[in-house]
Amino acid sequence: MQTQSRFPFILITALFFLWGFAHNLNPILIPHLKKACELTDLQSALIDAAFFIGYFVTALPAGAFMKRFGYKRGIITGLLVFAAGAYLFYPAAETRQYEQFLFALFVIASGLTFLETAANPYATMLGEPATATQRLNLAQSFNGLAATLAPLAGGLFILSGRSISEADKTRLSPDAFDQLLAAEAATVQVPYLIIGTVVLLVAGIVAFTQLPEIKEETDQPGTSQSKRSIWQERNLLLGVLTQFFYVGAQVCITSFFIRFVGQAADIDEKAGAYYLSVALLGFMLGRFVGTFLMRYIAPHRLLALYAVINVGLLVLAVFVGGIASVYALIGVGFFMSIMFPTIFALSIAGLGEQTKLGSSLLIMAIAGGALFPLIMGQVSDLTNIRLAYLVPAACFLVVLYFGLTTSAKHTVGAGEALQPVAH
Repeated sequence: MQTQSRFPFILITALFFLWGFAHNLNPILIPHLKKACELTDLQSALIDAAFFIGYFVTALPAGAFMKRFGYKRGIITGLLVFAAGAYLFYPAAETRQYEQFLFALFVIASGLTFLETAANPYATMLGEPATATQRLNLAQSFNGLAATLAPLAGGLFILSGRSISEADKTRLSPDAFDQLLAAEAATVQVPYLIIGTVVLLVAGIVAFTQLPEIKEETDQPGTSQSKRSIWQERNLLLGVLTQFFYVGAQVCITSFFIRFVGQAADIDEKAGAYYLSVALLGFMLGRFVGTFLMRYIAPHRLLALYAVINVGLLVLAVFVGGIASVYALIGVGFFMSIMFPTIFALSIAGLGEQTKLGSSLLIMAIAGGALFPLIMGQVSDLTNIRLAYLVPAACFLVVLYFGLTTSAKHTVGAGEALQPVAH
């Protein structure tokens, strides 16, 4: 990487940390608001639905914004919207209206859409094309660091560790019970005020930093020409579908993790948050390990291998039970680690000036995180949370198909070239 690209890459990597932290507070919010707002599993899954619908709604406008105004203004806009959503948590907790929490999450996700639409392709282009996949996985590793820290912070500052039962509702007066729920809801206020303030500070740093505006080339070998429709890019479209299923699987696994370990191994919510943090630490370490392995194994092959392993681990988690199922679910985090950035990089390879639009479509695919948790919540309400984990297992089969069928020209362009590859 050239010297002039190092600080921009560091700054872009910081954005990966910020949205990773916001994303991975959602698994804390699901059991927390389920308790504070008296929700079913299906209703609590609306947290993910509101969050990821924000990606679907905002992705194309974000791409169009950056095509006109550039990456830097897109990043600043995303940070400002992100901060606004974080501040909305304060009045939502005051009223304890679930709809207001959902709207605040929608606003946060809308801001993150701008950040991800800009930062993912930006990271791939700040350096040599041959190492784009490795570079994006490195940046995403700090997303993994945030994913590890968020459950620890959420478990410490948001979760009370107290279970609220029907017996409490019967034992306490209506006013006392309402005050108990209000106290639970209020624990989100200070953490999200801090998050909003930090994000505003980062927006100020970005505003006063000179970032290179990267122009996508259209005349390089293997790139799409401007006359070619984006809808003719089969590899991109397959990548969008795969990203939809992958994000759905990832969100399902993390969102219901605390509920799963409670049912499978009788682990309370605070300890569950700790185990989730361990799982996400594995997720972060998997990014570094995966980045290293891509020097020797083609990205699409490693993707397919990891998909097979995850299907096996989820089957074990569902049918074994006890602490062994918890460890199996923790292992899934490690092997999920490379999937999002690898699918992303392989999908946009060779798009040329269509890269921003292709990136927007891939960010829209994050809407899978809105649909599949609802399906999983419904399955859980009808059966149990353990059987519901067959839903993400099915999603990984689509990832496997993408890894096996991605065309060679795209895998070479995404980082396999110029690297020793094990056959």
